[in-house]
Order: sequence, then C-alpha cells, then structure tokens
Amino acid sequence: MTTDLKVINSVLSQLEEERGIPREKILEAIELALATAYKKEYGKKGQIIRAKFDINTGKTEMFQVKIVVDESTVALNEEELLTSEAQTISEEVKKDLYNPEHHIMLGDGRRIKKDVRLGEEMIFPLEHREDYSRIAAQTAKQVIMQKIREAEKVSVLAEYGKREGEIVSGTVQRVERGNIFIDMGRATGLLPYEEQIPGERFGQGERVRAYLYRVEESGKGIFLRLSRSHPKFLEKLFETEAPEIANGTVVIKSVAREAGSRTKIAVTSRDSHIDPVGSMVGQRGVRVSTVMSELGGEKIDIIEWSEDQKKFIEDALSPAKVLEVEINEEEKRASVTVSEDQQSLAIGKGGQNVRLAAKLTGWKIDIQSTNPRGEMREVEEDEGE
Repeated sequence: MTTDLKVINSVLSQLEEERGIPREKILEAIELALATAYKKEYGKKGQIIRAKFDINTGKTEMFQVKIVVDESTVALNEEELLTSEAQTISEEVKKDLYNPEHHIMLGDGRRIKKDVRLGEEMIFPLEHREDYSRIAAQTAKQVIMQKIREAEKVSVLAEYGKREGEIVSGTVQRVERGNIFIDMGRATGLLPYEEQIPGERFGQGERVRAYLYRVEESGKGIFLRLSRSHPKFLEKLFETEAPEIANGTVVIKSVAREAGSRTKIAVTSRDSHIDPVGSMVGQRGVRVSTVMSELGGEKIDIIEWSEDQKKFIEDALSPAKVLEVEINEEEKRASVTVSEDQQSLAIGKGGQNVRLAAKLTGWKIDIQSTNPRGEMREVEEDEGE
C-alpha cells in the first residue's frame, strides 16, 4: 500500500507541475470516484454517499448523507405527495416523497444532534468494503479521468485566456485540408487556411509563430484560433522588435494589410524627440527586416500619421509623389493629383497602392494625373472597401 501511495503522490505532483491541475482537484475526483463505485455496488436508491480519502495513509472512509426534513417539506406517503402536487402554483409547494435513505425526520435528527436544523445535512459512517468489482473500478477510473479533463480544461482556459491577443508558438502537428494543427503543449492551435499567409508552407514538426486571436472551448477540448494574416500579428511583431512600441512611446495608429504581399502602417510618437518611423525601421533597417523575414518577405511601408488629413493621404500614397490633395469632408472622399509619370506608382500593381492607402486613411481616394501641358485625366478611383 505504501508503494501505491508513493505512486499516487508522484502522479498528483506531476499533474500539478506539468498540467497545472491543483492537487485538491484530483483528490476531489478520487473521492467522487470512490463514492460512485461504492454506491454502484452497495448503495440503495436515493442514497447520497460521500468518500474521504487520506492521501497519507491510503485509508478511505465512506459516509451516507441524510437531509433533515419534517412534514412541511416532504410527503410521508404517495397520497399526500399527489395532494401537494395538485396545489396551486402560487403557493409554490412542491414536496418530495419521504425516503429513509435520503431523509431524516427533524425529531429523529435532534435525538442525535440537539441543535440540528431543517435542511441541514447529517453524516453517518458506512461499512468499509475492499471488494469493489471490476465494473465499479472501471466507473471510478472514468470519473477520475473526467475530473482530470475538466480540471485541465479550466487550467488551460485560464492560462491561454490571459494570452489572447499575443503571439504564441508551437510545432506543426498535422495539416488537414489546408488547415494547420499546431501542438502548443497543453492545447492544440488551429491555423485555418484563410488565416495563413498566401504561399507559405509548413511541414510536420516545423515551428510556427502566430497571433492568438480567440480561445475556444469545445467537446473535443480547448482550441486556440491562430492567425498569421491578421494585422495585429504584424503589430505584435513590431512590438517585439521595437522597445518604443512596447513601452507606448511610439503608437501604431492604423494598419492596412494584404498578407504576403504588402502592408502600410501609420505610426506616431508621443515624444517629440523620437522619430516614429525610424524607431520602426531600426538601425540599418534591422527591425523592419526582421519582421519582413517572419512574414515571408512581405513589403512594409511605414509612414508617419498626421492629424492633417491632406498630408496623411499624401504620405499614405508613397512612394508616389503627390502634387495636390483636395478633400470632401461630407463624403469623406479625396481627389489626388499626381504627375503622369507618377500615376503607376500611385495606383500600384493591380491598384494595390491606392487600395491600401484608402484602407489606411479611411478615405475614398480618386487619383487624377496631369500631363506636362497641365491637362487633367482621372485614372483611378478606390473606395477602400
């Protein structure tokens, strides 16, 4: 028995350290399992049975619990029960039929404990039995496993619930229909196809970093919803690389991202002595290069946010040089004029540059070009939708 107790204590310590399941929760599961097994073998209908397991000695004590009642709270026979059930709902009378295995009358209870009250529980020791059957043992095992799963689920929810909105990492477990399942240790991460960066491929066992945007509880366990295409993933990567972002000196005001291709990001500084764009780029471009490498070479345009909406729109269209910006506040529409040789830069391949600029600023942008003779020509419109 001493050896068994050592094993049990070792398992309890392991579950507590590795899975974060409190020892008390496991002991509670063991006691519930023992009570369930005892009732299955030797219990009677209506009995409430509880167990007390001493982890130090291995001794188990079984108890029967009875609720203290009187004639006002229970029906003594079926005829009286039917009468009570027939009474009006407004009286809110709903009695249970008296069961000597479940109840004890107030008078009888006071012979044992003078100050016992209605509704109180009274505990009576039961005969100790060693010969639990195979079925009872199996029942006990199932209850223990269920309790362990429940406790582990609570523990994982508590741990990863705090990490929602952060970057997490794990190894690729398997790939099914384009969805990547990632082993996070105590939970499984799901990186859906639509949350991946186009063109990226990951093999089994490969390490992956992603943005944890939601923690989901299901019948199969805890699933961590991950994304590598989310704009917040890019923000968090810069937060890791740039201390100015982490401490709040430099603030990311908006992000317009087409994952795997190109991103525009607008930043501002709360300290006039710190250059927000320089902070993001880093010395010799090391910070932005590190982020770009994590994103598979995605191009990143960093611009300084401005309260002057005309200037903000102008900068958002970089690398194109803008001649003039006219804005319509009511329609939140901007008409931008560029020279003819800048129109392809302003529009971008497939309209990407103007589309991202519109998303970044929140303005609908129309682009017009002027030729060397000063003639105007509208060449592009994007509503940023």
